[in-house]
Amino acid sequence: MSTLINKVLFTRAGYGLTVLRIVVGIIFAAHGSQKLFGLFGGYGLAGTAQWMESIGLTPGYVMATLAGGTEFFAGLALIIGLLARPAALGLAFLSLVAIFSVHIGNGLFMANNGYEFALALLAGSIAVLIEGAGKLSVDRAIAG
Repeated sequence: MSTLINKVLFTRAGYGLTVLRIVVGIIFAAHGSQKLFGLFGGYGLAGTAQWMESIGLTPGYVMATLAGGTEFFAGLALIIGLLARPAALGLAFLSLVAIFSVHIGNGLFMANNGYEFALALLAGSIAVLIEGAGKLSVDRAIAG
């Protein structure tokens, strides 16, 4: 296996990181399904695009597709532990955009639409990015 592929797939992390990866993946996949498909009380792609336009993220349809697609598909990747590091990188970037474009002006706490939840998801994504997918993952099975 090439060195780059081995670095992407390799993990020394244990079961704790596996639990974190799966929970963060479920949360992101659910948020992505709200944006893309309107599930779980979401607005779907058209509604999300309109909202993104309203906060200055243009073109709204493209941004909604990118955000929803990253959340949904990278979230699924985290759940199964396939290409977890690239998925975590995309989700970390997405979390930073959410923090600085939506939540930062509202302070830390969620009660005021602050950035604490996005910050927690960012931390979980960075942990997966650094440590890899953990023991129970497709990445570990492929890397051996």
